[in-house]
This record gives sequence, C-alpha cells and structure tokens, in this order.
Amino acid sequence: MDIQKVMFSGAVEEKSEEAWEAMDMFASYRELLEMDHLHNAAIRELQIKLETLNDEFRIKFERSPIHHIESRLKSKASIVKKLMDRGAEVSLEAARRSINDIAGVRVVCCYIDDVYSVADMLLRQSDIKLIKRQDYIEEPNYNGYRSLHLDIQVPIYLSDRTEYVSVEVQLRTVAMDFWASLEHDLRYKSGKHPPQEISEELLACSHEIAELDRRMQEMYKRIQAL
Repeated sequence: MDIQKVMFSGAVEEKSEEAWEAMDMFASYRELLEMDHLHNAAIRELQIKLETLNDEFRIKFERSPIHHIESRLKSKASIVKKLMDRGAEVSLEAARRSINDIAGVRVVCCYIDDVYSVADMLLRQSDIKLIKRQDYIEEPNYNGYRSLHLDIQVPIYLSDRTEYVSVEVQLRTVAMDFWASLEHDLRYKSGKHPPQEISEELLACSHEIAELDRRMQEMYKRIQAL
C-alpha cells in the first residue's frame, strides 16, 4: 500500500488560563517561525528516509513493511503547558532542550516483525542519533497500550550551521494502531472519564488484539515457508 502522510491529533489537553497567558512569554514570532521550520524540516527528512527504506524493502522482498505514516507538530499551547507542568522556563530554548516530541512521526507497519525491522533500518543510518527507546510492545503500558517509541535526533542542514532536531517516532502495527486510536477516542474525546469496568474492558480488548496480531504474524511466516 502507498504511504500516506496525514496529520494525527495528540491527546486532548486541558488548556488552563495560566497556560494561555504564558503563551505571550513564549519567544518572539521570529523564533516561533524558526522552531516550526526546524521541526517541519525534521519531519520531512524523516519521512523521506522511511519512504526510501520502504521502497528498498519492496524491491528486495516484493512487499512493503510500512502500511502508512502520520505526522504532527505539538501545538504552542501544548508546549507551554508541558513546560509549565515541569516547572521549566517558558522559552524556545527550554522547549527544544527538554521536549523531545514537539515533532512526532507515527509509522504503522503490517506485522510485529516489521516494526522492529523498520526501527533497525532507521537506526543504522549514521546521521540518526538515538536519544531514548521505550518498547511498549515487549512491556505494554498499564492500560494495554503497545508501541515502540524512539526519541531520535535528525540533522537539518541550514545555510550557516547544522541543527540536530528531536523527533518522537512511534512504530506500531495496524492492529495496535486500531486499538490505540479507538481507546484514545473512548477515553479522551468523549469528554467523559470512563468507569473502571470500561477501562478493564479496554485492557482485555488490548490483550485480544495482541493475540490476533501474533496469530497474523505466525500465519504470514507459515505462508512464507511454503
């Protein structure tokens, strides 16, 4: 399937009056333009790398490991709120120094093995710097969330310097993405805090979907062995 680049929404965050007021302190318009430029450039650079790897894989193995790619930039209000929650200075420099997910790229793969293959191919590139790795597939989050998170830095070559820009990369299967998207919709977008029994049912669904994911992977391996 062709890779598509679409915007994905982050978690719905309550924007306090204090956070809105603090936005006026958050750098100048020129600095904000620079931050957006750098993080948009990092997303484009990373997308090109992933598309190139996917194309090479398709040529070699006659199939694509990547189902689709999504991306987003964290909103100004969300950045301010995150800095304030951490007790950090509300500034461009503080944001770039302490927040790794201003730019986010989500890579949705076909099978579990593809998640790790794509991650390994990406991290083998000499200009990619790995900052942090969190494997929520091997060790799912308390609510059943599964995904492989990579905080990386991508070089952006400017006219007078090279900037390494942080990007959070989430890699997951189609099944993991299905659960995470609907769990997010049920838990946050409804505007209501789900009761305990709903949370328990969501966790049970996560386990069931993970088992289906594993079975689909095994069926693929059996077909390849024929």
